[in-house]
Formats: sequence, structure tokens, C-alpha cells
Amino acid sequence: MKMLMHSCCGPCTIHPLKELRTQGHEVTGVFYNPNIHPYQEYVRRRQALNHYAEQTFLNMMWPEGYPLENFLRAVAGLKDDERCEFCLRDRLTYTAELAINDKYDGFTTTLLYSKFQKHDLIREIGKDLSQKFGIFFHYKDFRVGWEEGVKISRELSMYRQPYCGCIYSEKNIYYK
Repeated sequence: MKMLMHSCCGPCTIHPLKELRTQGHEVTGVFYNPNIHPYQEYVRRRQALNHYAEQTFLNMMWPEGYPLENFLRAVAGLKDDERCEFCLRDRLTYTAELAINDKYDGFTTTLLYSKFQKHDLIREIGKDLSQKFGIFFHYKDFRVGWEEGVKISRELSMYRQPYCGCIYSEKNIYYK
């Protein structure tokens, strides 16, 4: 199956890429993450993923620009759960629409790998978009490979971010 995989970062790409390739899928990644703040964090994550993609021969799509302002306008004033849902839906919608336009058989996301993400919500949004757009959403609980992915990312000295990505998650980590 020709699969478009939304990739949030390098470390979270390791296990899902391995699993999808093991299952025989032809995988292309897309780095669409307008939520990541500040810009230097966005660049660090993008560079780490780019380096890993080169090492593993993963073809990547890199949307132009850094639409942070659009993200912030959309989530300003929303409650935590509403912000997270918007963010997840925005990134998965982008991926699904790109998959359709570029004639992929299905789409998935590395967000299903993180034990810190809202796994059930990601699955629900993916299934909803699958029905809405008529494209297959590949659901897999990639969290089973969490330890292996962490180990490999450390062995590769890959940048490992300390928070989800948005300004709100950064605040939750650092603000006391």
C-alpha cells in the first residue's frame, strides 16, 4: 500500500516507519506541524527528522512556510482539550487531503507512537477523516515500540524534544 505518514518529529518516526515497511507499505512522510513553537524548536525538529529521513531513505514532503499565526488564531481562547483536538484534526486533515491529491492509498501518523498523545482521539479523528474523504486511515497502536524508539533515538544522538510542540504545552512544562 502507498502510505502517506504524517511525521511530527524524528524520534516518533523511528518505530512507525519500521512497522509500516515491515508490513510491506511504501511510505512517504510529511512534516506538517504549524503548532510547533518557537521557530527554533520547529527548525530543530525538522532538521532531526530530515537527517533521519536521509539515513533511512524516507522520502519526505516539506510544506513551505511556517503558518504559526494561523494556528494561534485558530486556538486562541480554546480550552486545553479543544486546542488539542483542533491541532490533531488540522494536521491529520492536511495529511489526508494531501494523500488524496497525490493518489496515496492511505494515511497514518506518528502521533500514534507517543505515549503522551491523546491516542483514542487521534484514532477517532483518523477514522472520521477516512469516512469523510473516502481514504483509508491506517490505525496501529505504535506505542508498543516506545522503548525501542527511545533507545534508537538516543543511540543516534537524535534531538528529543521535551514537550508536545505548541506554546501551551511548552508553558505547561516550564511555567511554575
